[in-house]
Amino acid sequence: MSGQNHPVPGWYPDNVQPGILRWWDGSSWTQETMPIGDLTSTASLPIPSGKLESNQVLAKAKGIFGSKKDLEAEIASLKEQLANLGVFEAEQLRKEILSLQQTLPALRLEAAELLKVIEPLRYEVDSIRREKAEVEQFRQQVNKLRDEKTQLEKAISDMGRNASEAIKLQNQVNYLKSSVVETNETIILQEVGIYSYRHPLDGSPAYKARISGIQANIKDSAKAGTAVKGATNWTVNGSAREGAKMVKEFSKLMLRAYNNEADNAVRSMKPYTLESSIARLDKARETIVKLGGTMNIRITDSYHALRVQELELTADYLAKIAEEKEKQRLEREKIKENEMAQRELEREQERLKKEQSHYTLTLAKLKEEGNLEAATELEKKLEEIGDAIDGISKRAANIRAGHVYIISNIGAFGPNVVKVGMTRRLDPTERIRELSDASVPFHYDIHALIFSDDAVGLETHLHHKLDNCRLNRVNARKEFFRAHPNEVRELLDTLGANILEWQEEPEALEWRQSQSVRLEVGSN
Repeated sequence: MSGQNHPVPGWYPDNVQPGILRWWDGSSWTQETMPIGDLTSTASLPIPSGKLESNQVLAKAKGIFGSKKDLEAEIASLKEQLANLGVFEAEQLRKEILSLQQTLPALRLEAAELLKVIEPLRYEVDSIRREKAEVEQFRQQVNKLRDEKTQLEKAISDMGRNASEAIKLQNQVNYLKSSVVETNETIILQEVGIYSYRHPLDGSPAYKARISGIQANIKDSAKAGTAVKGATNWTVNGSAREGAKMVKEFSKLMLRAYNNEADNAVRSMKPYTLESSIARLDKARETIVKLGGTMNIRITDSYHALRVQELELTADYLAKIAEEKEKQRLEREKIKENEMAQRELEREQERLKKEQSHYTLTLAKLKEEGNLEAATELEKKLEEIGDAIDGISKRAANIRAGHVYIISNIGAFGPNVVKVGMTRRLDPTERIRELSDASVPFHYDIHALIFSDDAVGLETHLHHKLDNCRLNRVNARKEFFRAHPNEVRELLDTLGANILEWQEEPEALEWRQSQSVRLEVGSN
């Protein structure tokens, strides 16, 4: 290639043929030539287009998504250009066209295969987008449930730390019957009736055994998973396993709240609060159904029935304990009274025997001295002592013998209230003085003392006649009656009772003196 100056880049003087210009394509000499004399101006110098056009067609043909129509247009253009080109360039173009024609079906097949791959991918992308939106919704629901769970756990923790505060708050709730359970003991006591046993048993040990059995059943039910039920089709993030786990955790939380309420009701149980305790437990169950409604969480009927039965048995047990304690107290008092009466009889019998022995020795001396008149008097005295000893022996043997007393305490109970009781003491006033101890503000006054070989029967008969006048209609062992002493006197007269002494108007000395002092202080 000559280094001389040439007017247009790409055209150079041919070193083989002088006076001829040849086209250099940048890598090799081409067959394109022209005489130097044809060069009239730079603008008139032709630029070989065959190679350029063929390169453009090749670049277009190599595009994967090239159009058939465009290729056919290119081929037609190439054929037109081929007619204007030399044989060498035409041959090259034919080869390139043939190569492109052979490549075109493969490219079309590849494009079709790519379209087959792209369509499922587009569908999968759309599905993933929809699932992502659903996941976001579930995530919001889960976050909301977790917030509710946190609030419930905090509420249950507060209840566990301070159960008494929870009861106090519950007692202050509105008095609407549809939503409130009354737990104020003062109000309950005003409405309470005579307690009736829900499960009559022989004694407190039987109730204790039954309660232990119920509590064992309660534990077994909780362990077996039959205490609380929830939804079985709940899912979290599309996972049934995570959903079941969440339902299980919330169910445990709800069961703990319910059991806290039930346990507190058992601990604070009193026989007269049974109905309100059951109502509170029913309300707790209803609340759990509302709070767990999203996941259909509920306390089962069988478990609730066990806890209600536990409350009933606990109330029965406490009532039976109180009843047995009262019986034991009265029995102890009765035994104590009988023992004291027996000791009095023994002391009196021993005193009479000593006196009898003394008179017997004196009688023997009088007879030795020949003082028959004094001896006759002593014999009569000895006979009386013997009768007294026999009477005491008979009375000691007859545990039903004793004194029935009619007493009152106007300062403690007001007018027209009498107590009808009996004692086996030799001196019944000692028993009445014991009743007038620090438990009452004033001494009892005696209206009547009646000795009877069957004092127990006489007392029972008077109690039966005065039954409608009882102050305490629940505990029959309380012997107070709202009646005037004369009413009791009339009953005694109809029975032919041996009234040793009678006092219609009570003396009530200390009470009357207290009234006088009170009036004097008030006037000053």
